[in-house]
Amino acid sequence: MKKLALHWQILLGMFAGVVFALIMTNFSWGAEFISDWIKPFGNIFINALKLIAVPLILASLIKGISDLKDISKLSKMGFRTIGIYIATTIVAVTIGLVMVNLINPGGTIGEDTRQELIASYEGDAVGVQANAAKQKEAGPLQALEDLVPSNIFAAAGDNANMLQVIFFAIFFGIGLILIDEKTAKPVKDFFDGFNEVILKLIDLIMLFAPYGVFSLLAALVVESPSTDLFAALAMYALTVVIGLALMIGVYVLLVWIFTKNKPSFFINGIAPAQLLAFSTSSSAATLPVTMERVEEHMGVHKEVTSFVLPIGATINMDGTSLYQAVAAVFIAQAFGMDLSIGAQLGIIATATLASIGSAAVPGAGMVMLVIVLAQAGIPEAGLALIFAVDRPLDMCRTTVNVTGDAAVSVMVAKSVDMMGPPNVKEWDDEYAKEEDK
Repeated sequence: MKKLALHWQILLGMFAGVVFALIMTNFSWGAEFISDWIKPFGNIFINALKLIAVPLILASLIKGISDLKDISKLSKMGFRTIGIYIATTIVAVTIGLVMVNLINPGGTIGEDTRQELIASYEGDAVGVQANAAKQKEAGPLQALEDLVPSNIFAAAGDNANMLQVIFFAIFFGIGLILIDEKTAKPVKDFFDGFNEVILKLIDLIMLFAPYGVFSLLAALVVESPSTDLFAALAMYALTVVIGLALMIGVYVLLVWIFTKNKPSFFINGIAPAQLLAFSTSSSAATLPVTMERVEEHMGVHKEVTSFVLPIGATINMDGTSLYQAVAAVFIAQAFGMDLSIGAQLGIIATATLASIGSAAVPGAGMVMLVIVLAQAGIPEAGLALIFAVDRPLDMCRTTVNVTGDAAVSVMVAKSVDMMGPPNVKEWDDEYAKEEDK
């Protein structure tokens, strides 16, 4: 195993998890065994990644901004980052709308299947609608108000408040730029060392990655809904997956145009982060690995990765936006509604704005979908139609979200001339150097 590349180790872990679960389902006690004795190790793996997400953002973002030594560089990088993120989101939603209109998956849903799905998942839909109602009741500037934390320790205590942590880190980094360099040096040295420790912890956690994804995939298989419901939603799922695959193709094309590197350079570099995103369904949990892969395996400078990637993990949800567009039109098709061009253009605008507010945690896209449905006048009860396959599709769209973050960081780095040769570090390299001495 140790001689295999990390992404192959993770793939083997995923495959073994699925096979093991399929074998265990033949025994009456198999599902309970996996839930009690296998799934906890997957949860521990996700928790370990989430554990270092906030410290990583604080350390890397503060250091990255303070190293710029010039606020004009920060604003230059910031405008390019946000601009590219918004542009790729619009492209993603457009691809989703084109695919769902071409394939027309809603036309395959019969009345009996529709009623069965609504009856099975009506309870889940009610819960999501309640959460979305809170979002809609908020004022127009609520998102801006929520951006500024009243207590940084309270904000850092919940990964859902990642934007507040990012705001504090940027604010703190700007303060370091503006004070005397000699006074700022001890603080910068502290965050530099702190950042190195966190990066080393990521290396250690990733040694457990193949076993973590084995546990997660095994649990997913035994907890999946019945195959009858999946069969009814096969066309919808296929539409989403094709759209997401096309979006990854767009990223590869953009990176090739910007950097002139072969597609394999980008795909091989980001593959472990993609597989981890697929396993965890969380951009936030995958963030530490994404930062390591982009920086060490693609040569993007730390100043760029520490700024672009944390922001991307919270506001860049291209995969989620594409899924929202497909899901909204699919539900409309299932109810026999004919959406006008204007309504679909409204979906593009709403899904783009909603993606910025989506939390980087599993299932957040479903809450934002309610807002998209309401804007287009589509019955929100239709959410029950897609719950059966939401979990595996969540895994797919998170993979696209993470891929988009990496692609944008590469493009921004190239545009500001902060991209060099890859510099891969092993988990025990410093220890090995000491032993050699």
